[in-house]
Amino acid sequence: MNIDLELYRIFCTAAETGSFSAAAKRLYITQPAVSQAIQKLEESFDTRLFNRAQRGVTLTGEGEMLYGYAVRALSLLTEGEKKLRRIGELSGGELRIGAGDTVSKWYLLKATSVFHKLYPEVSLSIINRTSSETVKLLLEGKIDIGFVNLPMNEPGVVFEECITVHDVFVAGEKFSELKDRVLTLGEIARCPLIMLERASNSRRQVDRYFMTKGIDLSPQIELGAHDLLCDYARIGLGIACVTREFTDHDENSGLFEIKLDTPVPERSIGVCYTENTELSAAAKRYIELVMSSDIDD
Repeated sequence: MNIDLELYRIFCTAAETGSFSAAAKRLYITQPAVSQAIQKLEESFDTRLFNRAQRGVTLTGEGEMLYGYAVRALSLLTEGEKKLRRIGELSGGELRIGAGDTVSKWYLLKATSVFHKLYPEVSLSIINRTSSETVKLLLEGKIDIGFVNLPMNEPGVVFEECITVHDVFVAGEKFSELKDRVLTLGEIARCPLIMLERASNSRRQVDRYFMTKGIDLSPQIELGAHDLLCDYARIGLGIACVTREFTDHDENSGLFEIKLDTPVPERSIGVCYTENTELSAAAKRYIELVMSSDIDD
């Protein structure tokens, strides 16, 4: 049975005020409009909901029963409306983000801090996974947005570029003789290399580039965390392939960047979300903050 929700609002107000005229004043409508609404509701159920008297109205037994359900339903609806408004105003709700450890630390940390200060009532959760795992979480509905290494292509997922990054090789003082040299790709490939595991999308892109030059990279050490690459290189275990923008390699870091005659092509970090899905206000605002943040700060 399709009954206009407004009829229930009028019904409940009349029950609470005990008067059709008082209900009309509270709802800013005319008394005949209230009477017509109650009559329509009674006709829909083929039962009398109010006892009419000169001094006002009272609920019948059937009316009492309906009122109990209607007032709870309207209360839940009102609460839902309030929560939706709070979410739209970024004073409630949640935002679930997927990203790798390195991107979370070096790229998203500043935006996350600013977002939390601006909108403390929005519940934030960040799940650290590889790029491919992040996309999987997105498709499973376990996160709202993800930040991944590009390029990636997955049906039903939108990818938007955020920043450009560069893969470089860094070394510690043990390899100081390389500071003033420019190495070829073949020469760097013959060095003791420290790289991320092959499951990493960024690692696969470096491998693919070297393969286009006929060079197969065979690192001596493979690690699962970007920061460990720097730590291992710093103590002289090898030369690490890292993301320049996500690495401290100034004169005080104990690392220096090795110059190559042919640099590895730049790549991108991007945000992804499911296609044909309207992003929440929180997701849109977070992406805006990420896009406007300066990772060099």
